[in-house]
Amino acid sequence: MIKLDDIDHRILRELTRDARQPNLSLADRVGLSPSACLRRVQALERAGVIKSYRAVLDPVSLGIGFVAYVTVGLGTHTKAAQEAFERAVARAAEVRECHNITGTVEYLLRVECADLPAFKHWHTEVLG
Repeated sequence: MIKLDDIDHRILRELTRDARQPNLSLADRVGLSPSACLRRVQALERAGVIKSYRAVLDPVSLGIGFVAYVTVGLGTHTKAAQEAFERAVARAAEVRECHNITGTVEYLLRVECADLPAFKHWHTEVLG
């Protein structure tokens, strides 16, 4: 595990806010020279602290107006049943996240649909 100092934390905070900002801007915001800032960012990338850079998408522009978190309990508690469920969920485009959890149910799903009728259709036809 890499030891991070205050400057590293400031760099990470700034990159989390806007990962596309130019190095010159980032350096100014964290109080470093551009070359020192670039070296630090590259060191954080090499150490695996910064794993990747991503785009944050606008759900409305993508036609997603409804998000639901759905808990799922399986009727059969076998490895084969879990694997079959996970394969089926992986094919469902509406399921954006699937978490295997502990407690009274096995899974928590994040489901994104256009609207409530689309969710009801997914819930009945795909999940059901």
